[in-house]
Amino acid sequence: MDISGAGTLLLAICVLCLILLIMWSENSKRKEMPPGPSPLPLLGNILQLNMKELPKSFLKLAKVYGDVFTVHLGPRTVVVLHGYETVKEALVDRADVFSNRARFPGAELVFKDYGILLSNGERWKQLRRFSLTTLRNFGMGKRSVEERIQEESCCLRDELKKHTGSFFDPTYLVSLAVSNVICLIVFGQRFKYDDEIFLSLLAKLKEAFKIRNSSVGQLLNSFPKLFVNIPGPHQKVFKNFSSIKKFVLEKVVEHRETLDVNCPRDFIDCFLIKMEEEKTIPNTEFHFENLFVTVMNLFFAGTETTSMTLKIGLRILLKYPDVLAKVQEEIDLVVGHHRCPSVQDHSKMPYTDAVIHEIQRFANILPFSIPHASAQTTIFRGYKIPKGTTVFPFLTSVLKDPKYFHNPEKFDPSHFLDETGGFQKKEAFLPFSTGKRICLGESMARMQLFLFLTFILQNFTLKSEEDPSAIDLTPLPNTNGVIHRPYKIQLVAR
Repeated sequence: MDISGAGTLLLAICVLCLILLIMWSENSKRKEMPPGPSPLPLLGNILQLNMKELPKSFLKLAKVYGDVFTVHLGPRTVVVLHGYETVKEALVDRADVFSNRARFPGAELVFKDYGILLSNGERWKQLRRFSLTTLRNFGMGKRSVEERIQEESCCLRDELKKHTGSFFDPTYLVSLAVSNVICLIVFGQRFKYDDEIFLSLLAKLKEAFKIRNSSVGQLLNSFPKLFVNIPGPHQKVFKNFSSIKKFVLEKVVEHRETLDVNCPRDFIDCFLIKMEEEKTIPNTEFHFENLFVTVMNLFFAGTETTSMTLKIGLRILLKYPDVLAKVQEEIDLVVGHHRCPSVQDHSKMPYTDAVIHEIQRFANILPFSIPHASAQTTIFRGYKIPKGTTVFPFLTSVLKDPKYFHNPEKFDPSHFLDETGGFQKKEAFLPFSTGKRICLGESMARMQLFLFLTFILQNFTLKSEEDPSAIDLTPLPNTNGVIHRPYKIQLVAR
């Protein structure tokens, strides 16, 4: 063998030894962590999981490995928390350890770590405190927001009336109504239902949400540096958010030109005033990037999740006309037909309340919540979880935990009713997650779901173009359980 051949062989042996050393080191680390399927180098468990149906894959893994297990999504190590008791123990009982937000590589390409949703530490504390205070000052959870929802309900009713007698897809009208409530708080204005800019904005938001939860969206999160340069549908996410950022920037410029520091009109005004107050403070968190991303966080959270729940809720009621009839009977008894439903009616309508809770539980629109991370190396249920490990609170397994819901795969309002027909809370009802990172707009979302749904059912009877028994409530295949089937509905004025 010549010298060059011997050198090549030696180099190959060294590379092989290095790979084996890395694999041995990784195996040693994994022995202390929660169990899970053995990963391949670089790819992790991607070839062993269905990246288009991760919730189903995780449910299968939980049967094998228990309520705390580890998967590897590419090079990223993820600890999955399965079942209510496990999620509560981590996010509530051990909140000091598990309340950090995990790195979200796909989103970081657009938002970096600005805003409320993806930030940690002092940035998250300051922005969350400011946002909560500001939203409450503008009426979140109070009578003033209730009045805005009631007014928007009237606008929605008038739009829906234009479609009575024909079958149509209610998705966009419901989304516009829900979005207008948060727009009033954030931008200080509502938009007409035929506003082309507003319609385009919502379409871009929905498309980004759909791509984010697709298999290519999961791969973008697993291999961001690779996929950011590869052509594909995920590139639309970047284009869409660039357009949305331009829209927000235009609104900020408008607000700056008409700002009255003594009379702030909305969230943007309040943020601009705070920016001016802290302009001399080094490293202040109140600057445009945090304003833009926080506005995006509020806009998305205040639009997509609530409108999707309402959309699914209407389809569920089409499938279960007996449930629909009972809800409308309760609305007629408590509210009647001569005034808008109000928050005060809520406590007098236990069946309706149970139905809305069951819609949220059954719809399960955020199977994994938003990923958490361990703030420090810790021992959890006998396993070592290193600092910075991504943690998935698997909300599907919470909302469908058979220990708390006797028939978890079936839509059944009795899950939230006691023996006397009164409303019954369930501790495993966590559609907004739990702990320190619980959804910022939970109180407003609850109010919107109750008021919009009862107002629609007060004014209209729902009819389906399908036989109720044929209506399929399962999400579309290969969408990770978050994209639900389109449908058409016919409204008949009551």
